[in-house]
Amino acid sequence: MTEPMKITVWVLPNCVQCNQTKKEFDKLGIQYQVRELNRNPKAVDRFKELGLLAAPIIETDDRRWSGFRLNRIRSLANHLQNERIRGINVPLEPLKQVADEVEDE
Repeated sequence: MTEPMKITVWVLPNCVQCNQTKKEFDKLGIQYQVRELNRNPKAVDRFKELGLLAAPIIETDDRRWSGFRLNRIRSLANHLQNERIRGINVPLEPLKQVADEVEDE
């Protein structure tokens, strides 16, 4: 079996949408790491280049979006469930995450 899909949730302090996103991920059993946008200006700049302007910003191996998007969260949960059933955890060509490019300051 391959490595599990890497999921990063980029958040801001006191962000209602960020907290709601993490709550939905937890409810659906989606494992993720949290990174703080306010501690990483390079990440903020990179996300702006990508057109992602609202917190939270979610990155997976094959998709990226910003803001609280319940439809995307549910789609991700379904995708992960289907991969578990098939014994596959990672897409063939993973997306390089901004989380891999930058360090917190």
